[in-house]
Amino acid sequence: MRNVVLFAKSPRWRAVATGAGELTADGRFDPLKRTARTLAGYASTDGGRVFVKRVGEGSWLKGWLTRWRGSRARRAMRGAAILTAGGFNHPELLAAAEARSFGAVRTSFIVCAALADARVMNAVVLAGGKRAFRRRRELSAAIAREIRRLHDAGIYSLDLQETNLMLREAADGGLAIHFVDLEDVRRKRRVGEDLRLLNLVNLDRTIGRFLPRTHRLRFLYDYLGGRPERGAARRIVGRALAIRSRAERRSRGRRRSGDARPTADAASKRLSPVRFGD
Repeated sequence: MRNVVLFAKSPRWRAVATGAGELTADGRFDPLKRTARTLAGYASTDGGRVFVKRVGEGSWLKGWLTRWRGSRARRAMRGAAILTAGGFNHPELLAAAEARSFGAVRTSFIVCAALADARVMNAVVLAGGKRAFRRRRELSAAIAREIRRLHDAGIYSLDLQETNLMLREAADGGLAIHFVDLEDVRRKRRVGEDLRLLNLVNLDRTIGRFLPRTHRLRFLYDYLGGRPERGAARRIVGRALAIRSRAERRSRGRRRSGDARPTADAASKRLSPVRFGD
């Protein structure tokens, strides 16, 4: 196999991308995620500490199709461009490469700048316990408004969960929210209500287990820009609960069968739209 560099910010990062496989095999590599297909973590390079993600693209046939449909590395490049054009924070993409064999993409490598002093969503929102309730509410509301801004800009994620939101608190008390799962970022002319709710439900499923129901409702109302009229609120919450129930049933079914998760695009086609303004 040979590494094909798709993007490199500079000659230095081109050299890093060419030998990206060595970074993840180095004894100094600090893994954060390790599954059958994905290895992600931090590595030290001459250019400093970076985040490296290695993703297997499946069988040779799937890898050949991926070559034309778009590998994880290509999708990360596209996602970074979408977020940059929309004015949203994300890790700086330093390099992207594909390991190919007989024309098929077997592995994708993504190298990003490490986000210094940034923490995952739950580490920030849940910090301080009950004593920090007001601060927690402010942070939660800021995140809800940023996700609404993302959707209003025609951008959404196939996998919006709390581990894919990195937060950095500024010295002035503000909050910088970074969308880190670049390869799952997508753009539409308009993000419909079903995709919006799917994103919110997926986020709630990952962060919601740490929060009381009242806090989760406030998050939804912050996203909506205020609490709707009682009947509309009931319909929206009911719809969200129905989507959550379906997602959990599908998740249990996939765990039993070993199937991959469906994308938000695929899931949305099985849902009838819900209007936030109803």
